[in-house]
Amino acid sequence: MATQLFLSTRTVDHHLRNIFHRLGVRSRTELARVLG
Repeated sequence: MATQLFLSTRTVDHHLRNIFHRLGVRSRTELARVLG
């Protein structure tokens, strides 16, 4: 995903951690459950 958007993987990880924190989840799997 990062490569396609011309972002570093660290940037993507940073934003994902912020999203996880706001939603109270700890992994991409939990995030998928919340959004699914």
